[in-house]
Amino acid sequence: MKRIIGLTGGIATGKTTVANYLASAYNLPILDADIYARDAVTIGSPILDAIAQRYGEQILLPDGNLNRQKLGEVIFERQDERNKIEELIHPYVGDRFQEAIAQSSAQTLVLVIPLLFEAKMTHLVTEIWVVRCSESQQLQRLIQRNHLSQEQAQARINSQLSIEEKASRADVVLDNSSTPETLLDQVDVALDLKSIN
Repeated sequence: MKRIIGLTGGIATGKTTVANYLASAYNLPILDADIYARDAVTIGSPILDAIAQRYGEQILLPDGNLNRQKLGEVIFERQDERNKIEELIHPYVGDRFQEAIAQSSAQTLVLVIPLLFEAKMTHLVTEIWVVRCSESQQLQRLIQRNHLSQEQAQARINSQLSIEEKASRADVVLDNSSTPETLLDQVDVALDLKSIN
């Protein structure tokens, strides 16, 4: 049976750091929900057409691509609109994951799914890893990474299930409130491949 790790956590808690390490140190295949979600709204896709119909042409860039910043302003301020967008994109992402899992010959796969619980995709994985840090660290990292105001960053954090709730449902909790080395040591242990020095 394949080992399928569902890697999740709050926004800006360190999921990418963990995924990159699993890929580079252990050569594990990484399947990323964000990449599939971007594929879902490529020019000419029915999902992008549906979004443009709902919000008008101003939701598109001059070249016809989705204006992510504009969409973000809409969905992070209104829960009902975020739900509508997720209803369009999540089934597509879930289908892509299932195809990739079926086609992969690897015994261990890593699925990076920021909204693993919210999108009800836990059935795709055999274990759940949650990356967490303190909310103040999360807020500062998000503000710095995405150049957001404190209010914008807080709205994005609030749009997700709380990190405490995610951690309570996890098989493995990775604490990223200290150094990167400390985080990666926990990954080694969780993978159960830590070499004996």
